Amino acid sequence: MPHTPAAPDQAHTRTRPVHWTATAVALGAVVAAAAFLQPDPAAASAPRAVAGPEARPAAPDPAAVTYPLDCHGVPQRVIASAQGDLDGDGRPETVAAVRCDAGSGTPPHAVYVLTTGPGAGAAAATPRVVATLLEAGARKTVTDLAVRDHMVTATLLGYSSPEIPRYAPDLKQQAKWRWTGGKFSQELTDSAAKRV
Repeated sequence: MPHTPAAPDQAHTRTRPVHWTATAVALGAVVAAAAFLQPDPAAASAPRAVAGPEARPAAPDPAAVTYPLDCHGVPQRVIASAQGDLDGDGRPETVAAVRCDAGSGTPPHAVYVLTTGPGAGAAAATPRVVATLLEAGARKTVTDLAVRDHMVTATLLGYSSPEIPRYAPDLKQQAKWRWTGGKFSQELTDSAAKRV
């Protein structure tokens, strides 16, 4: 029968009350630290400020502006608007097509670019006109106003002669405005004269 040697005395592995006390103290410290580091319930339920691409400034409100359009006492009316960063500064601009809100007829449109100031506060948030892309004196109406790839695009409807009724434009142009060299450059593509 094989002989199994006796296990050596392992006195150092026996638990004593001092070991249990040390373990209880260490566990209590961990629980206390966890309770101390819990988030404040009010702060946890409050919405967090969004950082990154979603925290972009808002585009100017086209309804909050008085435009340099003389309507002889008739109210101004924003017909269409589009938003986008036209000059590459990271802040969106608003492009607005505006006309006098006459009771009848087809008043010509003007097209304006709006921006707000940098920074925070009421003065920075107030929209203002910084450019006129189309004067009302050009006697055009605007459709399909858009901002894409740092460029304003629109379809302009007009008249080949004063005899053409104002409700039936017979000219059509595709217009593009791009910010270059500190100003807007315009490109027009004419269509043949025809009833639109």
